Amino acid sequence: MIELQHLTKQYGDQVAVRDLSLEVGDGELLVLLGGSGCGKTTTLKMINRLVEPSAGVVRVGGDDVSQLAPHELRRRVGYAFQQVGLFPHMTVGDNIGITPTLLGWSPDAIRRRVDELLTLVELDPDTIRDRDPAQLSGGQQQRVGVARALAAKPRVMLLDEPFGALDPLTRGRLQDSFIRIRRDLGVTAVFVTHDMVEALRLGDRIAVLDKGRLVQIGTPRTLMREPADDSVRQLLDTPRREARLVDDLLSDGTGT
Repeated sequence: MIELQHLTKQYGDQVAVRDLSLEVGDGELLVLLGGSGCGKTTTLKMINRLVEPSAGVVRVGGDDVSQLAPHELRRRVGYAFQQVGLFPHMTVGDNIGITPTLLGWSPDAIRRRVDELLTLVELDPDTIRDRDPAQLSGGQQQRVGVARALAAKPRVMLLDEPFGALDPLTRGRLQDSFIRIRRDLGVTAVFVTHDMVEALRLGDRIAVLDKGRLVQIGTPRTLMREPADDSVRQLLDTPRREARLVDDLLSDGTGT
């Protein structure tokens, strides 16, 4: 569904992404993982041409995205990000329905789609549809952001740390919801995060980036068992430390 071939992005003398090649299968969720400045968000934005590559090719559904008008491409690819970016002067329903409106859907079709999506992200349409974004909690706003990204029934979703600003409990609930939604809809997704635990939980495969280059790509199990180098091994230390801490606390609590 998504192909990146020798993708490179350079800003002056700085190379943000270096000769990156990978594929994302139909219905797969690929996580782009790495620390700040590793090139993961730049890579994501090159897929839907928010950033133009310096070299290389991006294909979505077999189409070279450089041959598509940017607005046409972005209507075919859902995009959700941490800041949500809901328009404050528009209701929740209008925010979700903005792309179908641009595509010329009828008002009745838009209304049905808005209510369908609000239900899908576990929000009550009658309660939420006509509210302003400022009246929603952070978790509710993020759910609306996901609904908006799905509004035009895209086959591909791009998500840039969409749950990163949320508290752990809300974040966990939204991760659970997203897992269910993606599987129900069969959407292909690329998900950016710097959180190894989130990557292990959500990803069918994980692509680890470091200084703009692809270090390793594989299933969560493969990365845990066979890290390619020290940079991957260090990322894996976090979930291991957290697991050991929980085990230690539980052992202390039982007196063993």
